[in-house]
Amino acid sequence: MVGQKAYGGHSSHIPLKVNQAGVIPIIFASSVLMFPVTIAQFIDIPWVKTVASYLQWGKPLQTTLYVAMIIFFTYFYTAVTVKISDMAENLKKYGGFIPGIRPGQPTADYLDHVMTRITLAGSIFLAFIAVLPNVIASATHIEGVYFGGTALLIVVGVALQTMKQIESMIVMRHYEGFMK
Repeated sequence: MVGQKAYGGHSSHIPLKVNQAGVIPIIFASSVLMFPVTIAQFIDIPWVKTVASYLQWGKPLQTTLYVAMIIFFTYFYTAVTVKISDMAENLKKYGGFIPGIRPGQPTADYLDHVMTRITLAGSIFLAFIAVLPNVIASATHIEGVYFGGTALLIVVGVALQTMKQIESMIVMRHYEGFMK
């Protein structure tokens, strides 16, 4: 407090997303699972055809592997793209901290722990959205009508990003007149 004005004491947040990987894990998982089926179309070997028949879209083995691969690729992609140690170092460098956590390595460990839990929820959500069309098709027994969970994720992601850009433009225009 200086006089009747308060300085400092800003509160902020660390931008950790639940779905940090986006639709990339779904694309990776479907590509890996479609590879044996594609190869089986060109090769006339009985055991390859048998393996490909179990990996046809919507079969129980394919769905189980699809979910497992989506969860794996979500963790993998998040680990590659999110640098927790850099985030902790930037917090320390710019004077930020997490209440109750010491700066440096303890902050990195805490952020890693939190990110692991958030990624689990995100990966299960991605797997659910990706498998939802199969579940709906088998429950309703309607074939030939296919809506993609991936397309839904892309549309929602683009809408959210557009809203963020519009909001930042509005804020920028509001402050542009104030700064001149």
